[in-house]
Amino acid sequence: QSWQKFKAKRRKSIFAMAEEWVKLDPRREARAVTGLAPPDNLYKEFEASFEYEETADQQRAIDDTLAGMQAKKPMDRLVCGDVGYGKTEVAMRAAFLAVEGGKQVAVLAPTTILAQQHLQTFRHRFRNHPVRIEMVSRFLTSKEIAAVLQDSAKGVVDIIIGTHRLLQKDVEFKD
Repeated sequence: QSWQKFKAKRRKSIFAMAEEWVKLDPRREARAVTGLAPPDNLYKEFEASFEYEETADQQRAIDDTLAGMQAKKPMDRLVCGDVGYGKTEVAMRAAFLAVEGGKQVAVLAPTTILAQQHLQTFRHRFRNHPVRIEMVSRFLTSKEIAAVLQDSAKGVVDIIIGTHRLLQKDVEFKD
């Protein structure tokens, strides 16, 4: 019986969230945004430093994502694929374009371990660029998290990676 109550509560929560998204979508669609500039030579240098050959699907996902980021309306995009199919590279290219355009980036990971892996991957990939990448997770002390969040609010952190902790009310971004 407790399982049935649990499922019913979650179902109600999911429907409430979906209803909120449905209401939000027309407001977002009507809002004009300033699209990011197209990739430049610095981006092309970052792109060229990718250690592997992009697959056709990967390249299409990258191209579609970057085109959406340059558009004059908000973009929602879901990149799906099995482990090892390059989803993180798509995210890193999008993050690079955003940071280069003066924006901050939040990367939401479903687990603390994956957030830690993304932190290492992003730092390695961005190692030749002046980009500050931080993480918030249970692996950090409260004091360390507070410092990262304070720097994020100031705009000092370019890319912040974390789990659902990024969805808390105390997480702020300058841009």
